[in-house]
Amino acid sequence: MSKEFIPAAKPIIGVEERRAVDEVLQTGMLAQGSVVADFESEFSGLLGGGRPTVAVNSGTSALLCGLLAAGIGSGDEVIVPSFTFAATANSVALTGATPVFADIEGDYFCLDPNAVEAAITPKTKGILPVHLYGHPANMTALGEIAVKHDLKIFEDACQAHGATWNGAQVGTFGTFGAFSLYPTKNMTSGEGGMITCETDELARVARLFRNQGMEKQYQNEVVGFNLRMTNIHAAIGREQLKKVGGWTKRRQENAAFLSANLKGVKVPAIADGATHVFHQYTIRVSEDRDGFVAALKDEYQVGSGVYYPIPNHRLPSLEHFAPGLDLPATETAAREVVSLPVHPSLDQEDLERIVEAVNRLAGAGA
Repeated sequence: MSKEFIPAAKPIIGVEERRAVDEVLQTGMLAQGSVVADFESEFSGLLGGGRPTVAVNSGTSALLCGLLAAGIGSGDEVIVPSFTFAATANSVALTGATPVFADIEGDYFCLDPNAVEAAITPKTKGILPVHLYGHPANMTALGEIAVKHDLKIFEDACQAHGATWNGAQVGTFGTFGAFSLYPTKNMTSGEGGMITCETDELARVARLFRNQGMEKQYQNEVVGFNLRMTNIHAAIGREQLKKVGGWTKRRQENAAFLSANLKGVKVPAIADGATHVFHQYTIRVSEDRDGFVAALKDEYQVGSGVYYPIPNHRLPSLEHFAPGLDLPATETAAREVVSLPVHPSLDQEDLERIVEAVNRLAGAGA
């Protein structure tokens, strides 16, 4: 009998989430309302360091609203990694500013502070690190650079719910932090995002951009969007928030098992002072990565993901911002990375099958 396929990611939706959605449906109050406000408060208390928090309809919207509220616009430059999902650079570009791509630290896949400093120009207004895969960027070094050059820090924490740097939660270091609540993230609201804001005024302006520029109905202060979260999505998120701590612990345990037993591949490194929440457990395969991924699926029924095969600075939509740019650590990572399952749904048999598959393929030079 064939083995059941192990997916790379698996959202967990329980009876609590279904019950919470049904309760909202019964009220008839489906759009943004009190359930969203409760979710914002609870998210702030658990994952946002107590900061004013604004719920929106996606992680991309969180980035865009945060940047606009922080005053980023035409003529400005914001330094971003190229090795990440395109939403980071897209959000900068959508404000009218220019994303400036910098290289990563090869061990941790986050912005290299030395590369950031080399990319600063008179037009630079901010640095936007991504806490990629759930590993925090080096916020100590990036913070020092920001102070030295009078720049703002913005955080893309879309993959890093609960990650910490020297004991402080990501999303609390800069002007704002942006979180995603997409179905494959460590917790979900179905779709959604959160902005953790440094000040009450920043949160107020972010809410304006979220809601057509209005704080009071029909009194539009800025040109805004409809980026609101619904009570339905917030109801799911509130239940997930109760569970994310246990799920994170399970992800970390699963990651530790893989790291202790995998051979022939480079397992994820964790920097001193970092708490990794393993949104992705990402190894490096130096030879024939794509063949390795195909064999995992076809021969062993193990899913995986390649995040990300094309660096942002080479995407057709973004390459005009960086003609001829050379980012060697980014290019190498894009050729070698493979993310293996560590989601909380895995049991011990699943983990052992993943180890067996990877070790056999790595040993065979696949």
